[in-house]
Amino acid sequence: MIKYLGTKKNEQGGTLYVFLINGLQKEIRESALKQYPGCYEALPAAAKAQINANRAWMQKLRCCCRA
Repeated sequence: MIKYLGTKKNEQGGTLYVFLINGLQKEIRESALKQYPGCYEALPAAAKAQINANRAWMQKLRCCCRA
């Protein structure tokens, strides 16, 4: 069972997504969501939209740095 509990900031200011996974609380970085099957799907639409916006921004940043 996976339940989304919310978000919190780490010491560096990054966002951690907090889940309850099989009764244990896990704090997962955005880049590590793929390592936890079902967690991304458990996120609310607003959190998914923010992640997609972050990915688009990073992709744009990478393209600008290559030029």
